[in-house]
Amino acid sequence: MQVTELSADGLKHEFKVVVPSESIQKKVEDRLAEVGRTVRLPGFRPGKVPQGLLKKKYGQAVLGEVLEDIVNEGARKAIDEKKIRPAMHPKVEVTSFEDGSDLEFSVAVEALPDFAVMDLGSLSLERMVAPVSDEQIEEGLKNLAQRNGGTEALPADHAAGKGDIAVIDFLGKLDGVPFDGGKGEGFNLELGSNTFIPGFEDQLQGVKAGDTRVVTVTFPENYGAETLAGKAAEFDVTVHEVRAPKPAALDDELAKAVGLETLQELRDAFKAEIERDYGALSRTHLKRALLDALAAGHDFGVPEGMVESEFEGIWKQFEQERAQNHIDPSDAGKSDDELKAEYRRIAERRVRLGLVMAEIGRINNVTVTQEDLNRAVMNEARRFPGQERQVFEYFQKNQDALNNLRAPVFEEKVVDFILEMAKVADRTVTVEELRRDPDATDSGKAAEEAAPAKPKARKKKASAEEA
Repeated sequence: MQVTELSADGLKHEFKVVVPSESIQKKVEDRLAEVGRTVRLPGFRPGKVPQGLLKKKYGQAVLGEVLEDIVNEGARKAIDEKKIRPAMHPKVEVTSFEDGSDLEFSVAVEALPDFAVMDLGSLSLERMVAPVSDEQIEEGLKNLAQRNGGTEALPADHAAGKGDIAVIDFLGKLDGVPFDGGKGEGFNLELGSNTFIPGFEDQLQGVKAGDTRVVTVTFPENYGAETLAGKAAEFDVTVHEVRAPKPAALDDELAKAVGLETLQELRDAFKAEIERDYGALSRTHLKRALLDALAAGHDFGVPEGMVESEFEGIWKQFEQERAQNHIDPSDAGKSDDELKAEYRRIAERRVRLGLVMAEIGRINNVTVTQEDLNRAVMNEARRFPGQERQVFEYFQKNQDALNNLRAPVFEEKVVDFILEMAKVADRTVTVEELRRDPDATDSGKAAEEAAPAKPKARKKKASAEEA
């Protein structure tokens, strides 16, 4: 097997591989001999089938297997000889072959770039910190008391307003004829909740216990029941009483209703939950600043194939959102060529960030353990209460799904490693500042730029850990 490098242009390499016909023939004969030791044909004992008959019956299939093995071996040899770390699977094209002649094929491959990681200790970052106030805890407790409370009857002469609950019977009619599903008795309707179709609750403002009203509404054009969509209807409404929400008392009983023992435990739990929420928001801001700093600290060429793959994913998502009229206002009025140029720039940055994160993880031995993956699966399961078992079984049976969890876990571990090396100073901010979208003041595509590229298939080395 002769390997010749035809070109080397930046990260792109192309090779020509020539395999002598004698080598191919020898491999075919050896493979046929293996087949002959086990194959059963009428009139012949295993191992006694003539070579000519084996070749006639199995020759083409064996030749296909041999050629596939030789091509894979040639591609590996070309890559190994030049010590290339391929960014993606090489492209192989057979340029010349006839049975009995030499095999010639080309191997085109893009290499992962060699670059030096910036001094991570030189990074200076701010961590936004917002303290949890007693007022926030009390507000959370009041909301919980509202959700766990009941209702109380209001005086008979009380005129119902927004937030009050009208206990009603209703009967809906189209052209004076009752329709299916339009009847209810003893229904508790909170005015202003938008539970019923638009306009219904507004016409019950001011009702008192014992009142009757005829409510006239028009069903929306996109209403779920086709027989009612766009139709005008009347509802005969009888008001039995008007009630008001009555919050539960802020005491130990409220704590017990949610699985705790005392009101103080409940306060502590609220504080811990708010602190977790603030911590997640703080990390989002910090990670965004970190990725921006990494992007600014590295400038090197990236494999075009990886960029193209990343761009295709971004553009496909954009087209889906555009079809649903969910596009960024900053994209309005731009041509597809302008948008593609912007998104291609985003794809290039994301690939570069992914390679930087991968290299930091590689040279510092950051790995994803089975325990890390188990924890990630558990976190996924918590997102589907009552279906935890199905989630666990899904990941047990689907290796690709489990591998898709690996990339974000690896990324977060690399982020943790970098933050340990960097200089991180806390800065106290207001809750409003902490909740502010870190991309709100940017160009509209900053979030897309910040995210490192994720792998779209196992064969592509866009994955941070694999690169």
